[in-house]
Amino acid sequence: GSALYVESTLESILSKSSSPSLSKTGQMGDVMKESSTIAYTFAKSLMAMRYSENKFFEKAKIHLHVPEGATPKDGPSAGITMATSLLSLALSKPLDPTIAMTGELTLTGKVLKIGGLREKAVAAKRSGVKTLIFPESNTSDWEELPENVKEGLVGVPVAWYDDVFKVVFGDVSSDEAENAWTSMIKSSSYLIDDKENGAKSDFKNTV
Repeated sequence: GSALYVESTLESILSKSSSPSLSKTGQMGDVMKESSTIAYTFAKSLMAMRYSENKFFEKAKIHLHVPEGATPKDGPSAGITMATSLLSLALSKPLDPTIAMTGELTLTGKVLKIGGLREKAVAAKRSGVKTLIFPESNTSDWEELPENVKEGLVGVPVAWYDDVFKVVFGDVSSDEAENAWTSMIKSSSYLIDDKENGAKSDFKNTV
């Protein structure tokens, strides 16, 4: 197992006249490409239902990248990570680098079981992760992990993406979420750095 980073960024300055798009790079296999499409559709759906005034996904040209481009990658386990990376852009919310996650995502937001949780947990610890979010259906796998693997690592089982959202975006108010996109339009320096304004999202997934 290894820690896989998922990056997303705006390709151009957000404006009220711009049109949406999603480009993907990083040697993704067919299953992973499908997962990225599902993550994009789900993220748009979540924002439309929860924060209808936020028009980010109606205007944003986004580039989603999985680094180490020379290494082929595939599988559905990065689904919730890709959705989280995209939502961090829409909400202008930088992500906690000590949190990693793994789980297949469905269009309705259900988080499905993945394989190799032990290897993923070891890889997460090696990358400095303190909190690992994983599918609730993998709880028995988590409980069976040796204590030396779980030591210093908080496991958070999730059944639906709502559970993920509460962990990573729980401190974002409704007003902040609704108005995040307008502040992006007003900022001419939005494409600078994740730590400053969330224009670039760099997040860990364990595969």
